[in-house]
Amino acid sequence: MARLTILLPELRRLAASPLPGRWLARGDRLADVKPGRNAALRGCFEFLGSALPAAALLRSLETGDAAGTLWVRADPCYVVVDATAVRMLAWGNLALTAEQGSELARALRPLFGDAGFPLEPAAPERWYLRCPSGVRLPTFADPHDVLGADLLPHFPHGDNERQWRHLLNEAQVILHNHPVNIARAQRGQVPANSVWFWGAGQLPEWVRTPFTRAVSSDPLLGALARRAGIAVESLPGAAELRVDANDALLLDLAHSGAPDGARFEAVGALLAARRVAALELRFESGEAVVYKSRHRWRFWRRPVVPAA
Repeated sequence: MARLTILLPELRRLAASPLPGRWLARGDRLADVKPGRNAALRGCFEFLGSALPAAALLRSLETGDAAGTLWVRADPCYVVVDATAVRMLAWGNLALTAEQGSELARALRPLFGDAGFPLEPAAPERWYLRCPSGVRLPTFADPHDVLGADLLPHFPHGDNERQWRHLLNEAQVILHNHPVNIARAQRGQVPANSVWFWGAGQLPEWVRTPFTRAVSSDPLLGALARRAGIAVESLPGAAELRVDANDALLLDLAHSGAPDGARFEAVGALLAARRVAALELRFESGEAVVYKSRHRWRFWRRPVVPAA
């Protein structure tokens, strides 16, 4: 029979979902792991290095020229200054047109080029820096962890951090005064008034995974799956969820937000039909549980209601 692993949002976000509560209560709890999306992906895919080289993986997916180069994402974003902090309020959803993205990137090319990091956008809101071989980079924070937060604790830190903080400050000055952003503000659109560095690394020479198939809407997971040589499919409707004999299926329900009850009902139906030998739930908050068909008889265990 098949094995099914589901990536899920933080446990607290599923407080109103009865089926995960039942599976959590009756299944076998595994050791907690480091929380976060990147840690969840590292638990599903094996490759050399401690960091997740998101920039190189995504570059390989978009342009196919990532191999042999160190890449850093430098995506346009929107930041605001409030009474106590500078905060990122938008990233990846600024609705920049191709012309706007091109004009903003053109204005920044001298800054990054003179520093030795040519700017090579792949899309209006997906920008990449090509880094010279052997350069030492600081630690960059994932934008998912920065959205809505004070930027200061998330600034680049470590090797050459001053250079990268300087580049960030100079980029903000250039973008703040750019005609594209002035026009966007006049139209009531948020300006792309900063960039965010993240995902540094080189394309892994190899990626391994215990899964035979992956289902996800996340391009990064898709890049890892393709690098590992397994099929990756878009997220189907609940009624179309399937498992094949001897499948080891990775189902990503975390990337698209809190999953609806219909998807859990579909998984429950697969369990009831004995199509799945083991169900593993992995939460982005670090918890994990294995639930097997025989665990349904643990009726004395009350469903878990996660803290909201």
